Amino acid sequence: MLVWILGALGLVAAAYAGICLFYAIFQERFIFIRFRTARRYVYKFQGPLEELFLNTEDGAELHALYFKAAQPRGVILYYHGNTGSVRRWGKFASRFVRLGYDVLMPDPRGYGKSRGPLSEAALHADASLWFDRLSSHWSPSDIVVIGRSLGGGLATPVAVRHNPRMLILETPFANLYEVAMNYLPILPYRLLLRYPFRNDIAVKRIKCPVYILHGKFDNVVPYASALRLYSLLPSKIHREMVTFPKGHHSDLPRFARYHRFMRRVLG
Repeated sequence: MLVWILGALGLVAAAYAGICLFYAIFQERFIFIRFRTARRYVYKFQGPLEELFLNTEDGAELHALYFKAAQPRGVILYYHGNTGSVRRWGKFASRFVRLGYDVLMPDPRGYGKSRGPLSEAALHADASLWFDRLSSHWSPSDIVVIGRSLGGGLATPVAVRHNPRMLILETPFANLYEVAMNYLPILPYRLLLRYPFRNDIAVKRIKCPVYILHGKFDNVVPYASALRLYSLLPSKIHREMVTFPKGHHSDLPRFARYHRFMRRVLG
């Protein structure tokens, strides 16, 4: 009987170790749902737009779309979510263009036409490069940084470093450990995860106004994680938590309150 129990425990331990190893090796495939786009592809969004490219010191080539308003009052630097590229996300730029803003929407490495080896440090450096690109034409006080879901993990450090007009986070997380625990809480993510995106640490040094939008029924990023992120914002800055009682992860724009909020803070 004891031998059987020990054997069963050994099988469980081996299975658990196998799951941990699998996640450690393949975690990028779960975190970054990347779709590549051929360099020759022509985007078909309405309105004037420009394709921008940046080359990095480590040999990566980064790509972004720049959507143009007729008489821009400022510019929005929009970091999109983890699934798809600007080929999918570009359609959302029109809501900000209608409010009178140019929109710069970059693709991280491996997404769309962007290429380069992946690491969290590289992603943060790339995100900051795009702000620098805007700063050659715009004052930081004219730049609004928006991060959507995983994009909030890039937008937050950029806002801390560059102090833009404001930071808007849509369905953000405090860190990626909390998101991972929402899916499979049995794994030791603090040992395995190479992309923690510690927004909870970064926001303690932020100086610009911060707005957080989140749905209570979000089953991708826990609402509690966004609440904790909000609680860590410095009390001396302007901060708002906008809760959507019936909102999920990807449907906040279907609520009239979402558009009223954008008109209020961006108008």
